[in-house]
Amino acid sequence: MRESKAVPAGTATLKYNGNAYELPVFTGTEGPNVVDIRKLYGDADIFTYDPGFTSTASCESDITFIDGDKGILLYRGYPIDQLAANSNFLEVCYLLLHGDLPNQKQMQTFGHAITYHTMVHEQIAQLFRGFRRDAHPMAIMCGVVGALSAFYHDSTDIEDPRQREIASHRLIAKMPTIAAMAFKYHVGQPFVYPLNNLSYTDNFLRMCFAVPCEEYRVNPVLSKALDTIFILHADHEQNASTSTVRLAGSSGANPFACIAAGIACLWGPAHGGANEAALKMLEEIGTVDRIPEFVRRAKDKNDSFRLMGFGHRVYKNYDPRAKAMQVQCHAVLDELGVHDDPLLKVAMELERIALQDEYFVDKKLYPNIDFYSGITLKALGFPTSMFTALFALARTVGWIAQWKEMIEDPHQKIGRPRQLYTGVKERNYVPVNKRT
Repeated sequence: MRESKAVPAGTATLKYNGNAYELPVFTGTEGPNVVDIRKLYGDADIFTYDPGFTSTASCESDITFIDGDKGILLYRGYPIDQLAANSNFLEVCYLLLHGDLPNQKQMQTFGHAITYHTMVHEQIAQLFRGFRRDAHPMAIMCGVVGALSAFYHDSTDIEDPRQREIASHRLIAKMPTIAAMAFKYHVGQPFVYPLNNLSYTDNFLRMCFAVPCEEYRVNPVLSKALDTIFILHADHEQNASTSTVRLAGSSGANPFACIAAGIACLWGPAHGGANEAALKMLEEIGTVDRIPEFVRRAKDKNDSFRLMGFGHRVYKNYDPRAKAMQVQCHAVLDELGVHDDPLLKVAMELERIALQDEYFVDKKLYPNIDFYSGITLKALGFPTSMFTALFALARTVGWIAQWKEMIEDPHQKIGRPRQLYTGVKERNYVPVNKRT
């Protein structure tokens, strides 16, 4: 079981209805202190009110830390830019799951475990044929991932540490296979089986873009860019989908069901669909000569138009992931020589304006990771409908790490938010023939 690392930092006094209540205050290694209100309802008969939970710590975690004002993102203490520049996705998976970067032997053992779980049960292919060909890949992934518990009964006992580990490895390993199958089904091509001699990201690219009639060779520049996208999206603290996974897991649901719940939440355009929304905005602008019109609209408070892919709810400074993504974005465009693409021309001009225009700079509306990843994924050949599915693939390890941490937390209870009720008071039932 995981032990609490929170350190007592005094108390806070709440005065209510003529009474004073002493509330414990705790501090972590980074970030603001927290006021412990667990006994407040029992002692004072009041709830706290925090729509969206933006000022509420729902758990204690030592996985990821974000400082939005300073533009900091740490995985287990490691700055995201260092991991993006020097690591690879599978190594980051080990880090998030186990807390430290692996040594050579640990990496070999972990890599082997993931590689030899990439195949999916052959009957899962039959599930895909039940979907329409024009089904959104995220709809398919929700269904298929949720169905994994029907195929892998030997790793659904959440009380067994070994079964939790096997389920974790299976989800990390099979998600690229499932995502690639969703892509192939969407475009009407045959499924491509994984190869054990390829790296995690190379294998995924091959499963997506290889066809039986010719040999496929992975371009290392494109593979590096996609691997970086996976690293940058691997975890992001207690966001909506991660909180969904934790909430589902708090009921004792099996890990496959919990991850399927996370995928469903991620699908929302305000969350995982943001890079898809950013690309659709570029399509709406259409050509470079129309950019000034849309920039004017973005500055007009009375206009509902918003530039998607700029600024971030959490990061009030530059999104630290965007810096790493910008490098890979331009590397891909240079490698493929697609600078003449009208859509990418619009993107690059918008980037230039956002980094120089006084309005954007003052309001810190810098291009975020969704802006650069959307452009990069389009250049790699993925349709916009696949963008969120790729996000889900990358975020799976973060969800699992958070789920595992929650399961091992002795203080964790089933999630049960409270409410401020504003409906009618109690009233008596009236038979239908007596109602006016």
